[in-house]
Amino acid sequence: MKFSTEELMEGIQSGNKRLIAKAITLVESKKAEHRTQAEELLKKIMPFTGNSIRVGITGVPGAGKSTFIENFGRLAIANGKKVAVLAIDPSSSINKGSILGDKTRMEELAKEENAFIRPSPSSGFLGGVANTTFETMMICEAAGYDYILIETVGVGQSEVLVADITDVFLFLKIIGGGDELQGIKRGIMEMVDLIFINKVEKDNLQKAKNTRLELKRALDFIPPKEKGWKIPVLLGSALYNEGLGEIYTKIDEFIDLKKKTARFTEVRTQQAEKRFEYWVQEYILAMMKRSDSVEAAYVLHKKNASEMVSNPSTEAKLFVENFLSKD
Repeated sequence: MKFSTEELMEGIQSGNKRLIAKAITLVESKKAEHRTQAEELLKKIMPFTGNSIRVGITGVPGAGKSTFIENFGRLAIANGKKVAVLAIDPSSSINKGSILGDKTRMEELAKEENAFIRPSPSSGFLGGVANTTFETMMICEAAGYDYILIETVGVGQSEVLVADITDVFLFLKIIGGGDELQGIKRGIMEMVDLIFINKVEKDNLQKAKNTRLELKRALDFIPPKEKGWKIPVLLGSALYNEGLGEIYTKIDEFIDLKKKTARFTEVRTQQAEKRFEYWVQEYILAMMKRSDSVEAAYVLHKKNASEMVSNPSTEAKLFVENFLSKD
């Protein structure tokens, strides 16, 4: 059943989860007619967006991200908040399919009236973020959700994309064998706002404390991301609800600090500008490929690049220059 923009708008504002999901599906669609309606809908909801706290959560597979989100979400709801979870599942590189299993992994949170869980395929988009996650966030904000929790696939190569669309970037760490700092890239450490060492129990408590000390020492060598904020390294267990209250408090403290220094608005402005730049590239490429002759040139230059007839960057430059030289 097709819904009008007005029906979707009314459904979003009334908190109708079915229509919220339909609106997100519309925004995720690549069909031309859907994109037109999606742009119309996004324009209408703009005055009702921007009032949430956007939290990005990353960590290696097995760090307990889904368990953390489920129990943290329930804690926020117990504190009178509405929580939306955007769980980005890894897409198959072969057929672009996605497991989309987060709803089954967050059974208790899914039962909450004030929770909304939306699994979305990453479709190969770097950083474990769907290319419309930013727009999906706006729909959830217009629906009145106070916390938007974004769970990434934790691919470890482009977490910057997560940090670029959130207010708080949380890194989940677990205790493993060998050097506890091994594999933690400086780039991730420069982007995080909070670190939570998860799955801490009696038998690994001392090891967790040692890891916390090592992380704190490593952070001393990295310039602070926000003035006046020393990145907390907290211990706990999401499974047993240990340490989540402290994380909840620290997120509030961090947001308050950013708002007092005007960094909150400044960062969100920068994020919107980056989304603009992303969509400019998307629309230019889509416009280029509408013309048969341009499409043929695109295929030719792409073939030259893939077969290494010449440097891929050279082929891209030639294609763009040829396109821009046409009337």
